[in-house]
Amino acid sequence: MNLRIAAIATALTLAVAPAAHAHKLWMKPSATVFSDTGAWVTVDAAVSNDLFYFNHVPLRLDGLQITAPDGSKVEPQNPATGKFRSVFDVELAQEGTYKLALVNRGMFARYKLDGEDKRWRGSAEAFEAELPAGATDVEASQSLGRVETFATVGSPTTTVFETTGEGIELVPVTHPNDLYAGETAEFRLLVDGEPISGMEIEVVPGGTRYRDQQDEQRLTTDADGRFEVTWPEAGMYWLETTHADQKTTLPQANERRLSYVATFEVLPL
Repeated sequence: MNLRIAAIATALTLAVAPAAHAHKLWMKPSATVFSDTGAWVTVDAAVSNDLFYFNHVPLRLDGLQITAPDGSKVEPQNPATGKFRSVFDVELAQEGTYKLALVNRGMFARYKLDGEDKRWRGSAEAFEAELPAGATDVEASQSLGRVETFATVGSPTTTVFETTGEGIELVPVTHPNDLYAGETAEFRLLVDGEPISGMEIEVVPGGTRYRDQQDEQRLTTDADGRFEVTWPEAGMYWLETTHADQKTTLPQANERRLSYVATFEVLPL
């Protein structure tokens, strides 16, 4: 079979239905700041057009990674996936900051079979085996996406923000559980451990179902990967950024698509 492997642009980097490309991926915690250990946080995970209103498809929990303040891994409790959302609970047994992340690595491909357009999404290992014989006009890309949120018991800590050097990662200057309405927070974005100037970031307050405008902020990183956000009011906020390059590690693809999404809770002063 003579295949042409080329890059494709896809807005999603997590394993969700292709029709969700115009929608937003998110995790929404029940709260992010807690006074005492032994508290619980419940997290919804979904893909939807309205923040944070689940009405499209759930985010699968296959790539869920929960990191405790001491860097150890925590197992989710009561995980479940329904028609419109996934949900899980986390017991916050330690003081400090937890990171809750959905991390997905994979491939996305388009091809023609018997004259019809087809799509495929899965792992690099499964690509060759699952691509049908007779497929033509094959286009494939590698993807790495993160969807994150954070919760803190007592005083905020920073161990969970140690970077892996792979894909897009957030390095807070202002702690993400120390955000207040009317104040300005500063963050830093790294790609493979290095800052990139000019990365575009979108920040949208929740509750879009109940207003006519998105009220988004569009921001850009400086040469050190830094950007600032001023929070106009209290509530939950959604942040997204993407990046594309040719730094693939898979021989079947020649473009890499990266994405990063985070949910922040901004408290009233």
